[in-house]
Amino acid sequence: MGETRRRFDPEFRAGAVRIVRETGKSIAQVARDLGINAGTLANWVQMDRLAREQDAGSGGELAESEREELARLRRQKAEWAKERAELEMERDVLKRSVVLWVKEATGR
Repeated sequence: MGETRRRFDPEFRAGAVRIVRETGKSIAQVARDLGINAGTLANWVQMDRLAREQDAGSGGELAESEREELARLRRQKAEWAKERAELEMERDVLKRSVVLWVKEATGR
């Protein structure tokens, strides 16, 4: 016969998640200490994290200054991504030229 699933009350779940959040112990260690599956505890921690993010995000509209700052940061991120792509391309060209120079110098 199949194994019956253990049920944990909401207080136990909240307590386990709180231990992970507040002690800094790993999920695996807390799960071992409590005698539960690490995957189960990881799911609880993830659900708690998502719930906290939604609660923080539902605070309402952004202020005008926050919207401007967000737009500025997004523009800056795009500029940095473009600059990084150019630098990576320059690096790759230099790598290839060094390889060709070494081959030519060694007569291969």
